Amino acid sequence: MAKKEKRHTNHSCYFAAPVLLLAFALQGFLPIVTALSASDPLTEIQTQSRQQQQIRELRQTEQLQQLRRDQQLNNLQQELESRPMDNRDSRRQQQLDQSQRKLDQLKNDQQLDRLQTEQQLNQIQREPNQSRRQEQIRELQRQQQMNRLQDQQRKFQIQRPR
Repeated sequence: MAKKEKRHTNHSCYFAAPVLLLAFALQGFLPIVTALSASDPLTEIQTQSRQQQQIRELRQTEQLQQLRRDQQLNNLQQELESRPMDNRDSRRQQQLDQSQRKLDQLKNDQQLDRLQTEQQLNQIQREPNQSRRQEQIRELQRQQQMNRLQDQQRKFQIQRPR
């Protein structure tokens, strides 16, 4: 029995040394951790600045894309208007009218998208949580890409000859 107790005592000494070393090592890291937490406001400001820049870039990209879409719509409108008026049969006239309605609907949809995007950008700017704000920026970028693809598809359908 005495030998077992002696062994047990040796094991507790064996584990005490690493625990003490760990405690001393952690004391050395404490100033580093404190310094890192002190730089957290700086990191937060940098993140906010980056996010504001992303929002500005999103706005600029959206404005540029909107100008391009408007130009394409104007070109489509001119194309529809420049088609000869004489010798149109009723079926051809119906197709042109339908194309005009689609074009008008596309213009309305784009205007609605523009307003919704601006509203979302304003909402993102007011979001206090940085990670949530970043998530919203990414979602808006995806949504803008989807809108562009849908617009291209609708324009193609309007332009497609019948």
